[in-house]
Amino acid sequence: MKRVAILISGGGSNMVALVKSMVGDHPARPVLVASNDPEAGGLQKAAAMGIPTAAVDHRPFGSDRVAFEAELLKPILAAKPDILCLAGFMRVLTPAFVQKFEGRMLNIHPSLLPKYPGLHTHQRALDAGDTEAGCTVHEVTPVLDDGPILGQARVPVQPGDTAETLAARVLKQEHRLYPAVLARFAAGDRTPILLN
Repeated sequence: MKRVAILISGGGSNMVALVKSMVGDHPARPVLVASNDPEAGGLQKAAAMGIPTAAVDHRPFGSDRVAFEAELLKPILAAKPDILCLAGFMRVLTPAFVQKFEGRMLNIHPSLLPKYPGLHTHQRALDAGDTEAGCTVHEVTPVLDDGPILGQARVPVQPGDTAETLAARVLKQEHRLYPAVLARFAAGDRTPILLN
């Protein structure tokens, strides 16, 4: 049984989807939910589901990402995860941190990578006149939003869409895609999943 730690920064809706999926014959179980924000709503949700939580506030560290990550690593390493899932974790991790979990760290990103790495993905898709948007689960590498793609879900862009309405539809697909990819990945299968 693979041990999964999940990093969040906010409400944790993708974390909740992942945790709820890790039951029965699923090849993994959640062992930690950690956040860079002690007030993140997802921490309370994780605790209510019986999952150990940890918070390391990034703000006192200022621009010293290495010092912040050293503190963040303590609860992560103590949980002995086989897989690290970024689920709305809004800090860019250093190459040194990423390399510690090379081949074992996943992220979900709200665009059809390689399009629109970084922020404001839905508005960028609308501004470009794209007819479809979506989300991507990929392995994390030291280059932002650039690792091998493990799954994508596509969502049609509708007339009159705003960044908010598009984001809401994409989020529903994120909640389908991420658990499906994690189950396959935890079983040792890295074949990409494509959902419509």
